[in-house]
Amino acid sequence: MLRALEIRDMLIIDRLELAFQPGLNVLTGETGAGKSILLDSLGFVLGWRGRAELVRAGAAQGEVVAVFDLSPDHAARLVLREAGLPEGDELILRRVNTPDGRKTAWVNDRRASGEVLRALSDTLVELHGQQDDKGLLDPRVHRALLDEFGGLAPMLEEVRVAWRAASQAGKAVSQAEQRLADMRAEEDFLRHSVAELDKLDPQPGEEAELDARRRLMQGAERTREDVARALTALGLEGAEGAMGDAMRWIDGVVDRMDGKLDGAVSALERAMVELGEAVQGVEDTLAALSFDPRELEETEERLFAIRAAARKHQMAPDGLSDLARTLSDRLAALDAGDAGLAALRKEASAAQAAYDAAATKLTEARHHHATSLDTAVSAELAPLKMERAVFSTMITPGPAGPEGRDTVAFTVATNPGAPSGPLNKIASGGELSRFLLALKVCLSQHQTGITMIFDEIDRGVGGATADAVGRRLAALADDGQVLVVTHSPQVAALGAHHWRVEKQVQDGMTTSTVTPLAPTDRVDELARMLAGDTITQEARAAARALLKA
Repeated sequence: MLRALEIRDMLIIDRLELAFQPGLNVLTGETGAGKSILLDSLGFVLGWRGRAELVRAGAAQGEVVAVFDLSPDHAARLVLREAGLPEGDELILRRVNTPDGRKTAWVNDRRASGEVLRALSDTLVELHGQQDDKGLLDPRVHRALLDEFGGLAPMLEEVRVAWRAASQAGKAVSQAEQRLADMRAEEDFLRHSVAELDKLDPQPGEEAELDARRRLMQGAERTREDVARALTALGLEGAEGAMGDAMRWIDGVVDRMDGKLDGAVSALERAMVELGEAVQGVEDTLAALSFDPRELEETEERLFAIRAAARKHQMAPDGLSDLARTLSDRLAALDAGDAGLAALRKEASAAQAAYDAAATKLTEARHHHATSLDTAVSAELAPLKMERAVFSTMITPGPAGPEGRDTVAFTVATNPGAPSGPLNKIASGGELSRFLLALKVCLSQHQTGITMIFDEIDRGVGGATADAVGRRLAALADDGQVLVVTHSPQVAALGAHHWRVEKQVQDGMTTSTVTPLAPTDRVDELARMLAGDTITQEARAAARALLKA
């Protein structure tokens, strides 16, 4: 509920402090007195997009503060939590505007964006009038209004989930089909390359090993001659034989030398061991340099085959083994593609069937609740002196989407037998006001904590019809809060709380003021609304009669 509204330096308002109450609050005043400025100011603090220049001439800035009471389960609390803003039983919105157009907002003394203000606004206030900007006249939102009336949110969420599942499954099928088509376009290449690489079976590091082996074999003959000479020089015909002779000669005399040759003998023994290891190493190398000429030919053939495959696939030879695995996997995917695609199509078909079932169920529910809405609106139209009018909720097939497959439009016929059509094209100004009021009463039955504002919704009606409009507004305000800007004395008389908006000129400056009216003041205001500038005793009597009715 809107509890207080404070306005400073906005247009022709110097300073206003308004304390609103539960029930029906009415604002009256002459045309141009500033009633629309109040709504502009409230819209400004709620983040609505409206007039650009709001700051009063000569002021440093304009400021609006709105205070709302929040019930424990009020929807605004969820917006506050999601925005990380303080939450309590009182919600204070404050917004300032400078002459150069800069706007700054606070929510419970914390800086907030216009987006947050608008999100809060959707849970706090609804503005309705002949230029209804909240959707009653917009066919694009009629489906959402019907769903709200019918309490179809759980069913609608089921359709949205099914739509997402069906869309994802369909996308998976399309992607699989494209991948399969791409692979089939290169099927011959895949099969030939996989067979070629499987036969070659290249291994990581093999190319380097083959190259080293080939180089070794190519220079092996000359190298083998040198190594053989070295082996001869080290063997029995060379160093090993000479050292053996030396050992025998020394052994023959060592006993007679009183230990003088012991060191030499030890050194020769160590040298013989080292020389044996050297001879073994040279012999092993010589054995390694022994090869069959056909081995060189085979090594070169494999080396050239690996290098040719690497050039063909434009990669390093060591990458061929990974390429072979990759191509084999792609070929396996191609071979299994039809089976996998069939499985995906089956899943997509099941998801589509689930969506169709959920959408059909939602359509049936919409038709059911459309009938209930039509009946409810018709019941509301009778007290508003439109018992002959016909309100219809038309549901026609529409494109499938996350909210089902239905197009919903509210249509009216003002008289039996007359053609029906859109609300804003068939009804006159006064009829449109009453249609909107009846529709709003029906759509508001599940809403709590919303302050409803009706801006001259009674325009174009008078007498008993205006009285009926007023009584319906009063009934709508029984369990909540309704603010009505009106020129109708019949509507104003039914208000639980009454404010008069006046424009004054003082010291060459025009300002607008809002005054709460006591019972005696209400009589004069209603008399003015009935009689005009000159208030007669007859007008006052009529005003008292309206207040007692």
